[in-house]
Order: sequence, then structure tokens, then C-alpha cells
Amino acid sequence: MVQNKSAIFLKYPTEYPVAGEHLEIQNKELTVDLKDNDVLLRNLYFSLDPYMRGRMRNAKSYVPGFQIGEAMTGYGVAEVKESKNAAFPVGTIVSGFTGWQQYSVIPGASGLRVIPGARESPIPLSAHLGVLGMPIIGQPKAGETIFVSAAAGAVGQLVGQMAKKLGLRVVGSAGSDDKVDYLINELKFDAAFNYKKNGTILENLKRAAPEGIDIYYENVGGETLEAALEMMKDHGRIIACGMISQYNTQQPYGIRNLFHIVSKRITFRGFIVSDFAEECGADFAKDVGSWLVKKEIIYREDIAEGIDASPEAFIGMLKGKNFGKQVVKIADL
Repeated sequence: MVQNKSAIFLKYPTEYPVAGEHLEIQNKELTVDLKDNDVLLRNLYFSLDPYMRGRMRNAKSYVPGFQIGEAMTGYGVAEVKESKNAAFPVGTIVSGFTGWQQYSVIPGASGLRVIPGARESPIPLSAHLGVLGMPIIGQPKAGETIFVSAAAGAVGQLVGQMAKKLGLRVVGSAGSDDKVDYLINELKFDAAFNYKKNGTILENLKRAAPEGIDIYYENVGGETLEAALEMMKDHGRIIACGMISQYNTQQPYGIRNLFHIVSKRITFRGFIVSDFAEECGADFAKDVGSWLVKKEIIYREDIAEGIDASPEAFIGMLKGKNFGKQVVKIADL
């Protein structure tokens, strides 16, 4: 039995979750009684992502909801502390579905992936929570224009840079001037705008992409999606990765121009990263890892220190306060 500080889910929120009301840190005792093929993990990092807000509902979805009174779960990086699985000896560094907690027992080591050479690699372990696990879809072609919303976030910053490497013109939106500066001057986006300033989102997008857009990488929903539909070219593609503006409201924004999907023959596709497990394998990680080491792509993280910081970091991420991929560091390797 070990003491196991954990983030516990308390009740379903209807709008933004509140620390202490909907989730809180508790000290729990974890009974370690490993069966054949089980492992005990010492968690090092875990990822905070917008999709987790959907797990705070009592409704069926593509990923199971958080259980009231239990530790919250998500994608993490960890060290194998105890093992009854020959494929995961003690000391192995792994990534997979773990917990917002110091230790996790993983029955059958289900879903875990070994990170080869993790102790010697110049790539930070936290990178395996984002940049090394994100493919790009949408049939991009050199010369096309892609619009990326929430472009300074965990996904948007990568999509934009990968699109640039493929020869696309890249336009991004973000919620502050410093994020816009980062997109243009560090990530080398062709255009970017602060959606909170200088008119409506549509007016900003018209200035940034006057000839229209071929691909929209959707992270926001609401008014931004409506503006993107207005600016889509015929046979455009929308990759729907998230709609964070709609997660914490009881009054969803009604999109008024959905007929553009028909009239412009737009392909609108939902994207869940777990569907692309093979594309996110060793070869992809090696290629993107090489880009990171050579500084051919820039990847910014917002790291909260300690599990006690996780509730406020999560809520801040939902409100757009993070700058880059939101990660919680629990322990040093």
C-alpha cells in the first residue's frame, strides 16, 4: 500500500468546472496487489486536453467519462516501478493512459507503449504527450491555404508548422497579441489575428485570407466555425479536432450557414487521434523527434509543476490561459 496523491472527480459541472467543487486533490491509499502482466507506474507527466471537459458529463462518448469519487485519467508518461509483465521490466519508461495521480496500477499493462532510449534522448519526456503523437490529415497540397484556430495551442502550433513544411499558406487565430506575435515571428505563420480585436472573426479572417481557405483545422467551433464556412473554397476540407468554445456553456452557438457544406461540396471530418495509432508509431516519432532536435519545428509547452497545480491548470487551459501544450509535471525521472 502506498500514499497516492490524486486529482479526484467530485461532480458534473454545467459550465466551467471549479476547483474544490468539481475536482480536488486528495491523498489516497493505493493497494498494490499485482496480478500476472500488471504493472505499477510512477507517473512523471500527464497531459491536460480540452476533450477532457467532455468526460465530465454523464453521457456516452468516444472515451469513457470520469467516474465520480475516482481519480481522473488521461495520457501520461511514467516509469515502471513494479512489474509482473516481462515486456515492461522495472525502470522502463512508457507512455499511455494513466492517471492524474502519483502512482497508477495498469492491469495487463493495457495500452502502454515503451519509449525507446528515453533516458538518453535529448527530447523531453513531455514531448511524447503532444508533438510526438499528432499526425496531420486533410489531404494538404502545396500552394493551398489552411486556417488553424487556437493556433498557439497544443495542436494548432504543430499543424501550422507541418503545413508550412508541406508548402501551404498558413493562417492562424489566437486569443492574445503575444500569441499572435509568437505565431508570426517564431512559428512563421503567413498571417495571424487576435480574434478578440479589430472587428468580427469573419472580418479578421477575410483580411488574413482574402482569397478564401482550402482547409480549416477546427479547434474552436461557434463563431469561428461559422466564419470558416463562409470563407471555404469549393471542395474545401474541414478537420474537426475540437470545439472548445462550446464545452462550458449551456447555450451552444447555433451555426447559421451550414448549407455551405452542400453548396461548396465541403468535406467535414471528425478527428480523434487514437484512430491514428499506427501513423503515430515509431517512424513518426523518429521523424518528428529529429525535427525537434534540429529545431526545424518549435514546440511550446506550458508546464504546471506538481499534481496540486493540476485543477487550476486544467481550468485555465479550458479558458485559454495556457500558452502552448498544457502539461503537468508530477516527478523527475
